[in-house]
Amino acid sequence: MATTKKAPSGKAPTKKGSGNGYDADAIQTLEGLEAVRKRPGMYIGGTGAPGLMHLVWELVDNAVDEASAGHARRIDITLHRDHSVEVADDGRGIPIDRHAKRKVSALEVVLTELHAGGKFGGGAYGASGGLHGVGASVVNALSTKLVAQVDRDGHTHELSFKERVAGHFIGSSFKAGHDLQKVKRISKNKSGTRIRFWPDREVFDADARIDAEEIQRRIVQSCFLVPGVKVRLTDKRAGGETFEFVSRGGLADLVDHLSVGDNACEVITLSGISEFVERVPVDGKMTDVERECTVEVALRWTKGYDATVESFVNTIPTSQGGTHTAGFDRALTRAVNDVLLKDTRKLAKLVKENKHRATKEDVQEGLVAAVKVVFPEPQFRGQTKQELGTPAVEKIVYEVVKGGLADWFGGSGPKTHINAVRDKLASAVVNRVSSKQMLDARRKAASMGSTGMPDKLADCRTHGPDAELVIVEGDSAAGPAKAGRNAENTAILPLRGKVVNAGKATLKQVMDNAEAQALFTAIGAGSGKDFDLDAARYGRIVILCDADVDGSHIRCLLLTLIHEYMQPLLAEGRVFAAQPPLYTLKVGDTIHRAFTDEERDEVTASLAKGGRKVENLKWNRFKGLGEMNVEELAECALDRDTRILRKLTMADAKAARKAADLFEVLMGSDVSRRRDYLIANSTLLDPDALDY
Repeated sequence: MATTKKAPSGKAPTKKGSGNGYDADAIQTLEGLEAVRKRPGMYIGGTGAPGLMHLVWELVDNAVDEASAGHARRIDITLHRDHSVEVADDGRGIPIDRHAKRKVSALEVVLTELHAGGKFGGGAYGASGGLHGVGASVVNALSTKLVAQVDRDGHTHELSFKERVAGHFIGSSFKAGHDLQKVKRISKNKSGTRIRFWPDREVFDADARIDAEEIQRRIVQSCFLVPGVKVRLTDKRAGGETFEFVSRGGLADLVDHLSVGDNACEVITLSGISEFVERVPVDGKMTDVERECTVEVALRWTKGYDATVESFVNTIPTSQGGTHTAGFDRALTRAVNDVLLKDTRKLAKLVKENKHRATKEDVQEGLVAAVKVVFPEPQFRGQTKQELGTPAVEKIVYEVVKGGLADWFGGSGPKTHINAVRDKLASAVVNRVSSKQMLDARRKAASMGSTGMPDKLADCRTHGPDAELVIVEGDSAAGPAKAGRNAENTAILPLRGKVVNAGKATLKQVMDNAEAQALFTAIGAGSGKDFDLDAARYGRIVILCDADVDGSHIRCLLLTLIHEYMQPLLAEGRVFAAQPPLYTLKVGDTIHRAFTDEERDEVTASLAKGGRKVENLKWNRFKGLGEMNVEELAECALDRDTRILRKLTMADAKAARKAADLFEVLMGSDVSRRRDYLIANSTLLDPDALDY
């Protein structure tokens, strides 16, 4: 028989429905800003550096909205030494009058209540970036301190918060209260808002930091979206500086700014306005509301291969795209296939196999584009506003882009530009089809076991995360490297021919290159978009080249190839360059090594202080790895306990790509190109330094 215990208060005990402790008392509700502190990831995406930066974006976006609406011309962002951040604009200023329902100032409502703001229903803003109404209040929720100042009606009005409690700071003390303070008198024509906040470090990860360079990139982007607005970033932290930017153009200037290398065509600008009906709640009832959507697109093709597509909703960058980019992608592919590549002679052979249609990847090869849509109350997928979800926008963007591109391809664009884009995209289709056929054949051969490996590969016995592939320059270095390695986990792959410049070569040219194919096959993880890092046979790739110009050239070409076709290796920090010495000197039983001429001179000077004669110090200069004996090479480049490796990064790869192009100009077979380069840069040389 069940029994009940007497409640501690003496009252009758509450009967539990199931006896498992899950009843009405277990249901909790989070009031106001506590919901943000309990689940910050729901509002800012996480508590790492991106989440901390998101607090800055919330305030910057509000200021940009004021500028976009035509009320602000200047935005100032200040990073203070005490780790606080201040965002100021010369817009209308957040309203300071008393809110009818909340009985406190509208400023306090904006900073303390979720989903409170002037961007609902198209009242104060026709179209804006901050739509959820949680931006400023989320910043307050995740800060230990916040000070807001509003310039309106001839005064600067101030309201502060400590741990989300409204009041005022008097020196170091804080007095709670809801009334605004008039801190100074100003011109009646002056208006604006300044918000300074101190992030709560207990909420954010220990390594989360405000990145000034990331803010600079966002500033530049915002200025292109709102031409004429001047944005200034002042970094008062150690080593910081001031950055200011203003743009008079629009998306066309942004595309021109993002374009890298030679251009295949002019910047194409497309625009259009259309309406759609959206069913939304109005006064508690679902109602059909008519929206107007403005579409702006700017794009161009470059002679490179990387695609850059930036997208925006009102003034907000949407890094994950959404319905507007889906419409752009479909329209671009359709217009290219139906108009630009229709009946193209270069694709005639592929028509019989029905392989002549360009894919999204084909048409976006070398594309630089910016897509922006402006309309009221967009639906984002998540508070961080990285992806647009409004369905009707996809069709509107599709119609604007397809119609505009069809006209440009059909003859409204310059004929030479149209032909250049046609030739580029047709080549992309041909290269993809032929390369896939070749790749399938090579993969089939590689999957046949050890017989599918390059014959010049001296493989190791054990593969996996602890294994490494050492790429050496030529057969002369391969001999000592094979003899000095640990054959259990170190493989040696010598390069006997020229590595293709993957930064400029087509996919077909890369697949035809014997050295590139040997590397792909040895690593065994595929290439390009099909590269599978988990399938790699080695956990580390080590590039071992001579310490001379030729060695630098080969290293640049290898690094460019890895960046273009095996990028995850670089992203995961699994590519290294061995650092063999340029000079060696033996004094008694001690061996001294120097990696540069300057280091050699420093060691010489140091040894000379001990009474040794400089002329007796005979340095041995290695002309190549092949001059090292087995012990020297093993100690300097192969022995994991004694060697020096430099981890190569994505930045190194990008620099290597530029260097590889310059090597090609100065050392390649194109004499006219080298002559033009020398003539163009001859003014950089002092004529008096030349030998006649």
